[in-house]
Amino acid sequence: MKRVLLKLSGEALAGEKHTGFDEATVLGVARQVKALTDEGIQVGIVIGGGNFWRGRTSENMDRVKADQIGMLATVMNCIYVSEIFRSVGLDTEVFTPFVCGGFAKLFTKDEALACLNRGGVAFFAGGTGHPYFSTDTTTTLRAIEIEADVILLAKAVDGVYDSDPKVNPAAVKYDEVSIAEVIDKRLAVMDLTASIMCMENHMPMLVFGLEGENSIVNAVKGKFTGTKVTV
Repeated sequence: MKRVLLKLSGEALAGEKHTGFDEATVLGVARQVKALTDEGIQVGIVIGGGNFWRGRTSENMDRVKADQIGMLATVMNCIYVSEIFRSVGLDTEVFTPFVCGGFAKLFTKDEALACLNRGGVAFFAGGTGHPYFSTDTTTTLRAIEIEADVILLAKAVDGVYDSDPKVNPAAVKYDEVSIAEVIDKRLAVMDLTASIMCMENHMPMLVFGLEGENSIVNAVKGKFTGTKVTV
């Protein structure tokens, strides 16, 4: 495995506070990513904005404006996490699909690959730059663009279940499931747009809980207990 796209949920980075950041959690992620880059594995990262804002839960404002706030939440997340990564010795760049002044670089595939090829970690902030698309879609799009080998979905839940384990205590976890089955059964892995993009572009996923010890490293090395989503 040469290149991966890691998707981190904003809520997972918030830890038990469920909002903002839990620095210990972010440091743990940084050290795992450092271990991967030290072995020559290239890492791109997308972070959700749910620890600050979920536009789709707002019923009192225009959806476009709500989604724009969500995009900015992901920019804040990426800038913060990028700086924590730098504190452990990682080289990082934050890319956005729209101009952010001196905060980030405008995304192009060439610039992102240049960052990855020199051993840096590329953060993809700001979503796709358009409303009505989630960070799930951003994850799939960027993974395809940078030609990643796999998407790593580090979530608050430790895999893919046949129903919501928070609601149904008898929910059964899959060890392996095809992306076609994920789409047919509407399993809560990614939203439908992102899932179809994965299927059409043959992009596999590894879904696991972020909280597990060395969860990211173990996923890359095949020692994880999450769910493999095949294509």
